[in-house]
Amino acid sequence: MLLITAVLPLYARQHTKKEDYGMGYSSEIAAPESEVLQAVEDVVNDGMIQGSKEYSKDKNIEKAFAAESSSLFPEWTGSGKVFYKVREKVLAPINFKESNDEGTLAVRYVVESKAGQQTIVRIDAVFVEDFRHTVHPSNGSVESAEYKDIQDHVDNIEAQKKQAADSDKHRQEELAQQSLLHKNQEAAALENAELSSGTLEQRVADLRHRLERVVKAPGAQLKSAPFQSATNLKSLDPGAELVILIVTPYWYGVETEDGQHGWINHSQLEPLP
Repeated sequence: MLLITAVLPLYARQHTKKEDYGMGYSSEIAAPESEVLQAVEDVVNDGMIQGSKEYSKDKNIEKAFAAESSSLFPEWTGSGKVFYKVREKVLAPINFKESNDEGTLAVRYVVESKAGQQTIVRIDAVFVEDFRHTVHPSNGSVESAEYKDIQDHVDNIEAQKKQAADSDKHRQEELAQQSLLHKNQEAAALENAELSSGTLEQRVADLRHRLERVVKAPGAQLKSAPFQSATNLKSLDPGAELVILIVTPYWYGVETEDGQHGWINHSQLEPLP
């Protein structure tokens, strides 16, 4: 008897909880606006509206289409870029307040750039009956489900970018290794050819002249990788001497006089005097 008494108030609270309708969903995505716009366009054109359904067997609402505008929403006059996805002749979709007839379901997406790599996305959904034109606001299920899909698309875009960058880095490293091997073979062949002539000091000087460079005026930045956008490791003064360790078509992998390794563009170096 005590167990029943303890459970009933909880049951009553769960079934009398008031849902929030018509609040929409707004959040920030940690990605540049261009990536978020691409993700939103993909979702708007995917042919489905998530977070609602017509029949119990359904997972989502199908046969939706992208639209330039929707009369179910007032004209958007705020900042950002606006997208719409619409499904007509939908029957009493769930998660819309007291929906019980056929009508049109529309979703509006607003994408707005924020400072840095942050982009704001606001989503609103509404269902309007065809016959009585009664407006049924959403309880937020559609908005949150569509937002999650957008976030998943952004994550996929970021993963593809990282994979492409990793592949390019691997390709550059392979080219660098091949170039270094070829350079070492050339240096070894030249050294063997010169063993019969000249002094040891002269051969050392020649080898040093081939493998060392000096920084041109007005100086240069030592990079962490063979890319202009790579992190600067150190500022190099004009005339600073560097030992070449790796050669690529456009970059040298070098060692500074104090033993630090990094990358510098061919155009910023010149042979020893």
